[in-house]
Amino acid sequence: MPLINWLDHLDKALFVLIQNDSDHSWLDVIMPVLREPLTWIPLYAFMLYYSFRQGSARAWPFIVLTLLTLAVTDSVTAQLLKPLFGRPRPCHDPEVQSLLRGLMDCGGLYSMPSNHAANHFGMAAFWFYSIRAMTGKKWHWLWIWAAAVGYAQIYVGKHYPFDILVGSAVGFLTGWGTFHLFIYWENRQRVRSIHFERVFKKSAETGHV
Repeated sequence: MPLINWLDHLDKALFVLIQNDSDHSWLDVIMPVLREPLTWIPLYAFMLYYSFRQGSARAWPFIVLTLLTLAVTDSVTAQLLKPLFGRPRPCHDPEVQSLLRGLMDCGGLYSMPSNHAANHFGMAAFWFYSIRAMTGKKWHWLWIWAAAVGYAQIYVGKHYPFDILVGSAVGFLTGWGTFHLFIYWENRQRVRSIHFERVFKKSAETGHV
């Protein structure tokens, strides 16, 4: 069996195991809610509040780069990679569609990679590394949050596990990239502050202030 076929078989076997064979009534209630963007409005509000606690000079680039992260992950996955891979969603795949439990509507045609996984891992990566750089705190729960959303996508039947894996990789790389933009901005601000401080000190010493 060629490697690509073996991987496809493994992916679908894992999908059936998670979506069909590992079902629980309480998970059937929780997982659809877990993947809904509106569920996480309190978290987004908290991140907004937390960023402004670090000062407005840091908050605005933090917010703008969070939005940039989402714009990149969503457009790259939906507009570029999904048509490129052309992999049908489980609900459009004759091999597994009869096993779906109908927890969610079908959605779009293509499955690989997952927008949800890319978006949430993008935010998790950008937030984790940026907050660590600003405060020294390591919020590992962000990775658990993103992984839980990705798992929910499999559980409700929207995506295969490899769709989540590829989406997570796209998100992580995007978040890592926007984090470096944030650090670049931080360094420029630091250099500018040092420059102004030196100019002010020199002006004070020469009596021009």
